[in-house]
Amino acid sequence: MFGRLFRSNGQSGPASGGALAGVTVPQSAGMISCRVLDPVDQPVLQAEFVVTDASGRRVFGGDTDPYGRVLAAVPAGEYRLGVTSEGFTPFHGPVTVTENGHANLGDVQLQLAQPPQLPTPGDWEIEPTHSQIGFVARHIGMARVHGRFNTFAGAIRIAEHMEDSAMHVIIDAASIDTNVQMRDDHLRSGDFLDVGRYPTLEFYSERFVHRGGTRWAVTGALTLHGVSRTVTLETQYLGLGNGLEGEARAACRATTELHREDFTLTWQTMLAKGIAVVGSSIAIEMDIQIVQKS
Repeated sequence: MFGRLFRSNGQSGPASGGALAGVTVPQSAGMISCRVLDPVDQPVLQAEFVVTDASGRRVFGGDTDPYGRVLAAVPAGEYRLGVTSEGFTPFHGPVTVTENGHANLGDVQLQLAQPPQLPTPGDWEIEPTHSQIGFVARHIGMARVHGRFNTFAGAIRIAEHMEDSAMHVIIDAASIDTNVQMRDDHLRSGDFLDVGRYPTLEFYSERFVHRGGTRWAVTGALTLHGVSRTVTLETQYLGLGNGLEGEARAACRATTELHREDFTLTWQTMLAKGIAVVGSSIAIEMDIQIVQKS
């Protein structure tokens, strides 16, 4: 099986030879190298690779370079190399590394993965019990404050062609929750969300763009603090499943980044060293499950 995937015999050789001339290898270590290709022999950029030992513990990992190459120095021993990339079937194979040796695995060719089944056309809704809309803000230039909105609802109309689908989400601004009452009260005040004047956040989209594999871009208008801006949710579709009562469920993860000033959320206090108490960028992180409307 591996002979078909590796276009070399996999034998170790001196790390000082060929393309690795001049590479310094620590004592009792050797090199692992390969090139990751797609089914039409093009390099797979930024594929994630990980080298694990006989106990399954991670030894080293990273991303392939712009030419699809993997290069790592590890202590001599028996390992497994795993390679994953969006839209491809993962690869796992054994590697033997000898002292001052070069385990050259040649070309590892990834195969296209079968994309997960999309939701059936019709009306769906967000199931809030198993969904979360969260955010992360920078505090005093160092720490991160995590929060979420506890109350929200959303409707999604899945079209025959997924690209023609639409969604509408409404979030209760007063449900903001960072686990600190004083901070939450400040976030609800006129300095930030001003929930008395703007009780909801709303997102409406009718632009679903497939970016390959399980990745989608969902672009729409976000209305926050009385201001509407175009926002794109970078979305990973996780597929279909069934709940405890046999109901169909679909799931996804989505992220985006907002800038407070774009929505006139300009309150700020500076520390003595000129560091902002609250950062201007807010990372939005969502885990969403949807169910068909009954």
